[in-house]
Amino acid sequence: MGKFVRNFLKISINATRDMLPIVLVIGFFQIVVLQKPFPNLADVAVGLVFVIIGLALFIRGLEMGLFPIGEAMASALAKKGSLTALLGFAFCLGFGTTAAEPALIAVADEAASVASLAGIIGADKESLDSYAFGLRFTVALSVGFALVLGVFRILKGWPIQYLIIGGYGLVIIITLFAPAEIIGIAYDSGGVTTSTITVPLVTALGVGLAGSIRGRNPMIDGFGLIAFASLLPIIFVLIYGIIY
Repeated sequence: MGKFVRNFLKISINATRDMLPIVLVIGFFQIVVLQKPFPNLADVAVGLVFVIIGLALFIRGLEMGLFPIGEAMASALAKKGSLTALLGFAFCLGFGTTAAEPALIAVADEAASVASLAGIIGADKESLDSYAFGLRFTVALSVGFALVLGVFRILKGWPIQYLIIGGYGLVIIITLFAPAEIIGIAYDSGGVTTSTITVPLVTALGVGLAGSIRGRNPMIDGFGLIAFASLLPIIFVLIYGIIY
């Protein structure tokens, strides 16, 4: 118990240090640039304390749960020697974590509302839910395929830079043919996948897999999966916009 408290205090201090630049920037613009006092300063201070505590708990939870289990499962599947099981696990991990991503749910619902106001879809609940679900399903599907591609890259040892350059070249080409209304949503979809649920598990998958394969360096080969998880949703949503 004492060790846990010490670790939590250490993480809390680090979280406070990480939050300090944000607080200083906001304070500078509020006091020096806008020259106005903070509204509800007491509430802001209490909220900031809760943010720091929440961030510390989140980081501790990653260290205790998500990272170890992700690395252990990736290592076990690699040692089992079944490519189908490994790729299936990667796809399910990417699809499941992204479908449950709170940021994606919020963005999909907001995109449906804006599409309704623009007259692209109907204003009834069925149309809104259908559009939001289709967007979420497309992004989740793309992240699943992204992890399959990323895992296959680790197994084959392909240089990541060529795949990333080629992928963004494809994004530029597809953007030229996509409807203007979907382009912004597509580019934001690449960002919402790099959030609280997806990133820790995907990173753990890459590091655990690279660490269990002879000749692979976890620092060089284990990272980079998040790049695919950000790239493929843009491509998939642009195509979704063209078809829809």
